[in-house]
Amino acid sequence: MLTLFYAPGACSMAPHIVLEESGEKYDPKRMDLAKGEQRTPEYMRIHPLGRVPALKLDDGAPLTENTAILPYLGKRFGLWPGEPLKEARALSTVGFFASSVHPAHGHIGRPERYTDDKGAFPGIQAKGKQSFHEYLKQIDGMLAGREWLSDSYSVLDPYAFVFYVWGIRRELPVKELASYTAFKDRMAKRPAVQRVLADEGIKL
Repeated sequence: MLTLFYAPGACSMAPHIVLEESGEKYDPKRMDLAKGEQRTPEYMRIHPLGRVPALKLDDGAPLTENTAILPYLGKRFGLWPGEPLKEARALSTVGFFASSVHPAHGHIGRPERYTDDKGAFPGIQAKGKQSFHEYLKQIDGMLAGREWLSDSYSVLDPYAFVFYVWGIRRELPVKELASYTAFKDRMAKRPAVQRVLADEGIKL
């Protein structure tokens, strides 16, 4: 059985949704990041960076990073494109999310990762917020005229949903992003998403 280590409102919400969508029994392990549960020696053996998500596989081996976890779950549950070019495009999207969109948000919430100079924090956060907003606009364009990011619902969609939730948290004008907002509304109607939002205490 799979075990998911997650924290409410973190990027682990994406695999959390995918596992709920799958209908397969799994063991959810909620982590309290504020209490430092992600930095215990036991957890650091699972994820050496002390972050979420982490997925413990059926044989107990750990898998970390959404760039690996989401494609793995997508292939396991039929939520990943099978045709080579479409798979490559899906990987491109996951890479964009993980290497550009997510780090931009990290500059807002975790400026200490980028400098020890606390006086520089406001500038890092402001630039991060600007960049994150621009990336949300880019995702809005990716969703223009389509229901999902791929030809059908896939693991890409919960990942994109996380960023919209973060946009709300950062008080960005996400409602102005018409295609993205319509996508958010479609996601919010899915029972699996509703269960995860309730579990993680997220309000849209």
